[in-house]
Amino acid sequence: MSFQSRITRLPLPVDAARGADAAALFPTLSDRMRDLIAGAAGSSPYLAGLLRSEADWLPDALDHDDVVVRETAGLQSLDADALGVALRRAKRRVALLAALADLGGVWTLEQVTGALSDLADRAVDLALRAHVATEIRRGKLPATDADAGGIFALAMGKGGARELNYSSDIDLIVLFDETAYAEADQMEARAALIRATRRMAATLSDVTDHGYVFRTDLRLRPDAAVTPVCISTAAALAYYEAEGRTWERAAFIKARAAAGDITAGERLLRELRPFVWRKHLDFAAIQDAHDMRLRIRDHKGLGGRLEVAGHNLKLGRGGIREIEFFTQTRQLIAGGRDRDLQCRDTVGGLAALAAKNWIPRDVAEELTAHYRDHRDIEHRIQMVNDAQTHSLPKDDQGLATIAALMGEGDVQAWCARLKSRLERVHALTERFFAPTEPTESLPDLSDESRAVIQRWQTYPALRSDRARQIFRRIEAPLLSRMARAGHPAEALARFDSFLSGLPAGVQLFSLFEANPQLIDLIVDICGTAPALAAYLARHPSVLDGVLAGSFFAPWPREAGLVQELDAVLQRALSQPGGGYERALDAARRWAHEWQFRIGVHHLRGLIGADEAAVQYADLAGACVAALLPVTAADFARRHGPPPGR
Repeated sequence: MSFQSRITRLPLPVDAARGADAAALFPTLSDRMRDLIAGAAGSSPYLAGLLRSEADWLPDALDHDDVVVRETAGLQSLDADALGVALRRAKRRVALLAALADLGGVWTLEQVTGALSDLADRAVDLALRAHVATEIRRGKLPATDADAGGIFALAMGKGGARELNYSSDIDLIVLFDETAYAEADQMEARAALIRATRRMAATLSDVTDHGYVFRTDLRLRPDAAVTPVCISTAAALAYYEAEGRTWERAAFIKARAAAGDITAGERLLRELRPFVWRKHLDFAAIQDAHDMRLRIRDHKGLGGRLEVAGHNLKLGRGGIREIEFFTQTRQLIAGGRDRDLQCRDTVGGLAALAAKNWIPRDVAEELTAHYRDHRDIEHRIQMVNDAQTHSLPKDDQGLATIAALMGEGDVQAWCARLKSRLERVHALTERFFAPTEPTESLPDLSDESRAVIQRWQTYPALRSDRARQIFRRIEAPLLSRMARAGHPAEALARFDSFLSGLPAGVQLFSLFEANPQLIDLIVDICGTAPALAAYLARHPSVLDGVLAGSFFAPWPREAGLVQELDAVLQRALSQPGGGYERALDAARRWAHEWQFRIGVHHLRGLIGADEAAVQYADLAGACVAALLPVTAADFARRHGPPPGR
């Protein structure tokens, strides 16, 4: 189908004369296509200018969706100066076609953001390679066989997820593989690649008579205030291992090797997996994300009453960032245990979380719809004057222009619907992030119980301010449930033993706060099963398994357990830094969770003692069966193949 036959909606021109002038430039196009052009130009001075400058190009380009490939073909042969001009021309043309396809409903949101992201990838790659080639010609870059001199750019944020907005800047982290050079040449290579990076950014960002390509932000790199614009992979890995923060983990959910030596970039991302994706459920990330949201809101002055006029659609209440944080935080919680949750894009992340029952499916679908609507409006805000802004206009005429680009003539009704959506998004996301202060009061306690509770503050699990803050919010419901146990004094004593053995508390207390049903379970265990309580104190991470959908599923028998453990072992062996010891650690964690499951099922009366014995035997058999070939292979690697007996 042709572009013109796929038009499903039309923007309205607020300046009818300007729109008519633009449409008159294309007498050979259909009436519907010229209506689309009139609406776009009549409500966007920027698009009106592009239509004038590209009037000869547009008619033949309409039916070629591969606009990025066509407009950047052959640019790799240009020198740096000529490349800058050619990329600016490509940007104008891609921006024009993407805008018309977006406004006319010809492309989906993913096609629009994908085209912009593809152009960014291609532009960064071409510019990096051009300036690396300049350093080679000048004799400043030591010899190497590595692709692009071993330099690569990680696309971060929306670029990494292929979600760039219409007038987006691009967030990059530029690194180089120091192992591509002899040790004596690494400092010289570093200096040359830093120069190439600076010139790449200038090629893309500088505003010339031909415009600009992409505003380029290199500040997401490690310790940006003191590090150069291009650093080695070794330096990056050392930083993230020692100092990486939760917001950087969230940023790397979307990270993608986008330009230069892609192989080296993908290798670095594999090595960063343990930093981004924790082995255990990470409910402490909720508080980190909430604190970050509040800091952004305070810094930008985005608190207060929600009004559509002037509202920041990205960072404001109910905006795009709230949906992204909601999605990414849940991905951080569980993505280390389930790779299906490691999606870069927001819509894909919501779908994966719903499929794995981490969020209700109707909530995922509603947030997805709101996210798409928000992104559509964000694009139209930016189309008016090609401005990197996310704030709606403050005046009535400005709001009318955005509504017109959405095809809406009744600006008041449109604003009312938008306000309702913003409030709904805020309601859906805020209750996940905002910690609720305790509403339950402490039960009546004996002097002996008060003495036990008093010493909790001295335990390692409660030594940090953050641990004490979270524990204060769960202490009353925990003690209330314990007071209702069959033997409350014994339950408290066993919980005291459990708490005293914990090396740290933030993660576990966050787990309890986010999943109150686990408080009932811990009280059951402490009240009736001292051996299980002691086991839990030694292996608190087994509580992760309770939240998995399979915890109360039918018993898989030994064959099913062998299959699952084999998959766990293979993942551990294939990870960067993996090996036999890593596989054994993974097997221990896996076995602990299954042992705990059997104990809890027996405690809750779901299975009898005889059935529990069979399940323990199945588990032991599965461990031996799955570990035998791994152990034999490691023995053969170190000592040679066995003689066959």
